[in-house]
Amino acid sequence: MAQNSREIFEAIVERVKVLDPANSRNWFNSLTVKNFGGGMLDIGCPDSESAGFLQDNCIGSFTRAAQQITGHLVSITFGVGTKTEKNNITFPAAGELRLHPDYTFDSFVVGPGNRLAHASCIAVSKTPGTTYNPLFIYGSVGLGKTHLLHAICRETKANIENAKIQFLSCEEFVNRFITAIEQGTLTEFKNLYRTVDLLVIDDVQFLREREQSQEEFFHTFNALYDNRRQIVLSADSAPGEIPSLPERLISRFKWGLVVRIDAPSYETRVAIVQKKSRLRGMAVSDEIAEYIASKVKANIREIEGALTSLYAMAAGEEITLELARKALGDKESADKNITITDIIKAVTSYYDVRPADLQSKKRSQSITMPRQVCMYLARSLTNHSLEEIGGHLGGRDHTTVMHACGKISEMEQTDDKLQSQLAEITRRISK
Repeated sequence: MAQNSREIFEAIVERVKVLDPANSRNWFNSLTVKNFGGGMLDIGCPDSESAGFLQDNCIGSFTRAAQQITGHLVSITFGVGTKTEKNNITFPAAGELRLHPDYTFDSFVVGPGNRLAHASCIAVSKTPGTTYNPLFIYGSVGLGKTHLLHAICRETKANIENAKIQFLSCEEFVNRFITAIEQGTLTEFKNLYRTVDLLVIDDVQFLREREQSQEEFFHTFNALYDNRRQIVLSADSAPGEIPSLPERLISRFKWGLVVRIDAPSYETRVAIVQKKSRLRGMAVSDEIAEYIASKVKANIREIEGALTSLYAMAAGEEITLELARKALGDKESADKNITITDIIKAVTSYYDVRPADLQSKKRSQSITMPRQVCMYLARSLTNHSLEEIGGHLGGRDHTTVMHACGKISEMEQTDDKLQSQLAEITRRISK
């Protein structure tokens, strides 16, 4: 590739880091160009997982960066290796295993609040179906449950050749079950989930008040357990504390090991800041890491948000303690001044709905989406608890708010339109 093309690609990568600091990673510097010409940029990645991460989270930012740098519309593709004709990646179909490259056991920071959970996950991945079955992990949002689930799948895949693994959210399980009923493919659905070596379900509290899905999951659980196949579940609360869950499921969830993840201690938060900053290629001193850890106490997700703000504010310049104070200070100041009422007003105005609609039981997409955005912004911009946020929006419980926050957070990573909407609503709230 010509020197000029290499320089253009390097400029594109640097622009991506500015456009999308939340998803920027240190390994972006190891990306290569497989082909660049004719309005096409084929990017070579170290492995299929990093290519999958870019496809899921960064294709929009790479497309925008390429257009800004070249002045032309450029189509982006991601593949494995360095040559176009070899090692092209085939992205998994819906329902197949796709793991996050950041979520490994090596990158997980172990502390007093998660030591048992971490150790039990490693044990399960080494001898699935025999050590702790089922393994039930619970804790508040943003404490690393999903990270550990990805790590279990990755390690099991490495330890057992051709292992059959299914990893999905409980919402996905329920939706696929409903689709199977509608399409008359229940036999295929049952064969898919009852014959795996490892079944991992995230946010199993979503089963509440879904009687037919509970029945199907009950039989799936029994089939796997009887055949000594590993089951791993996560939730926001202990089995007995999930509302509207039948006793027979609660008792089965307790058959193996139930382990809780607590909020990270100060020392653990310092280590998390250091590891997360290295992952993004940020030079953060011990003093800055300690400052961030002292200010951000709730969970790991908020630490990542603080680092994203700091990264964006630095814009390639040296990261200083003064800059960190400004990045976190601005957020703290905003948090103190913004109310849920402010957020409801801005959201209803933007989406042209009534506040009464957000607080109602209506479930149409035109109401559900603004309601979930409202919950997400209230969680992000205020210090209110999940219960308080739910109370302002029709008396909904904390699990509903948590589900909404998780869904909007996930959509925000790949949906450019939603990113713009959130930015505009936040701007209006700040005014």
